[in-house]
Parts: sequence; structure tokens; C-alpha cells
Amino acid sequence: MNGGVLVTGAAGFIGKSLIAELARVNRNSEVIALDMREVAAHERLPNVTYLTGDVRDPALRDMFEVRRPQTVVHLASVVAVGGDPQRDWEIDVLGTKNVLQSALDAGVEHLIVTSSGSAYGYHADNPVPLHETDPLRGNADFPYARNKREVEEMLIEWQELYPDLQQTVFRPCTVLGPTTNNQITAIFERPIVMGVSGTATPFSLIADSDVVDALVQAVRQPKAGTYNLAGDGTLSLREIAELNHRPYISIPPWLLKSALWLLHLLRITKLGPGHAKFIQYRPVLSNDKLKAGFGFTPRYDARRVFERYRDGRAELRK
Repeated sequence: MNGGVLVTGAAGFIGKSLIAELARVNRNSEVIALDMREVAAHERLPNVTYLTGDVRDPALRDMFEVRRPQTVVHLASVVAVGGDPQRDWEIDVLGTKNVLQSALDAGVEHLIVTSSGSAYGYHADNPVPLHETDPLRGNADFPYARNKREVEEMLIEWQELYPDLQQTVFRPCTVLGPTTNNQITAIFERPIVMGVSGTATPFSLIADSDVVDALVQAVRQPKAGTYNLAGDGTLSLREIAELNHRPYISIPPWLLKSALWLLHLLRITKLGPGHAKFIQYRPVLSNDKLKAGFGFTPRYDARRVFERYRDGRAELRK
């Protein structure tokens, strides 16, 4: 069946929910779930085609050629901090390049890519808020931010070379849902939440369900462009600690680096001293273009995103 939608990274945090929603709303076209992890038989949906493959593999081009999807949603990426930098770069950058070439060869009409607000980089002089026209300065010493910047630079180049392949690029901020468990939530859940003196550390937040809804809208109502993906407002780390019923302390940057060094040494966190800027200089994203240009308004603002995450975690612990 042609004219369907293929999702890479379909077994991931957002991928599973997206596949379920696409299977529900796209009943007249094929939904293809691709991931390097095999999905167990009891987790498979009856109207979804499940494929196992690596986005770095040249065989991906044959897979695209056989399936010939109309739309590709590229979610496959490395999110965790502290892995193998070379492997992470290959998956993020070379994997995206392979997806681009495979899509082009197979005549895909629309490519939807999830990048990240981290592509702007973590810098003291970042505009507040950041708009899509602001420069991408993903930090060279922070592999995740650097990889996202490189991916977007490549997407821009390919868009100029191959304008017939329509691109929609989303830059999500911190994504939270009831089951989110990563290096960001580890900061929120420590017995004592540590902030940095001299900065409020504002977090832009987006609910996982809002990310899925925006992706579904992009599939069903294609609109090329690049869009920040964030709920209204922000929450400071102090406010997050209060909402999560945790004590909060503010420490100087040099002490934070020392604390991260010790916590990393004890394997309590994957963040090292070099990641202090990751806490100090959070990119604050404007969602004006998302609302006015793409036509999507997130359901949850920053406070409700966090409360939904917090209350969901409490339910899971019961």
C-alpha cells in the first residue's frame, strides 16, 4: 500500500504514542513503524506494519523503495547524555542523512523531523525567548546540542538542493509526560534540587501528548517550516522544586561544577562538570510561530505540564 506514513524511532517514548494515534486517525493509509528495537508481538497494533532496522544502514534505502511512503516522520535519535559520542553522532547526523537520501530516492513528499531547542545552544547571551530566526549555536562541547545543530544545518542544505521534498522541523523544549525518566527528570527528583546563583534557570516545557498532537497535525495537514515546540510560560527550577515538594538550594557555578564532578564520579548522574551550562542557560523558546504559522496551540502551559508529570509519577508509584 502506497501513500502511507513511516515513522523512524517508532518504539521510543514519543514514537509509541504517535504510532497508536496515527493508527487511530489514519485508517485509510498504511502506518509503518520502524525501529532498531523489535516490538514484542503482544505490543503490536493490528493495523500497523512493524519493521526492524537501523537508520544508519544502507539497506534503509531499499526498505523505503519497497514501502514508498508519502510521509516520513523521523524521530530516531539519541536523547540520553553520557553515551558513546561517536555512536551518538552517527545515529543523529549520519542516520538523518541516510533518511534524507532514502526519502529522496523513494519519492517521499513530506519529511517531518524532531530536532531540539538545544540546537540553539546553552549560552548566557541567548535571547529570551528564542525565535526560529535566531542563530543555531549548539555547543561544540555538548554532543547532543552539537548534533542537533549539525542535523539542522544539513536539513537547510538539503532543502535548498531538493525543494520538492517538503520539510517540517520541530524544535521541542523539555518534553514531560507521566512516564518520563531521563537526565532532566533526575534533576527534578533529587532529594535536594540544586540551582545556580545568578540565574533563575527557567524551563520551557511541553507535554508529550502535545508533541504527538503536533506531529499528527503535521502528517494530516502538511505545512513546511521550522517551529519551536513549547507550551506557554516557563517554570524556574525553584518553582519546579516547590511544585515537586523538594527543598531547593542555590549554589555558585563553581560549586555546581564540583557537585556534578562528584555525582558523576559516584555514578549518580551522567552529567559531568562540563554540563553546568546545561542547567545554567536553559533555552527559553517562543511558541508564537507554532501558533500563528503552523496553527497549533499546545493544550498545557508550563505549570500544567509539570503538574501532569508529577501527578502521573505519583500514580505510577502506587
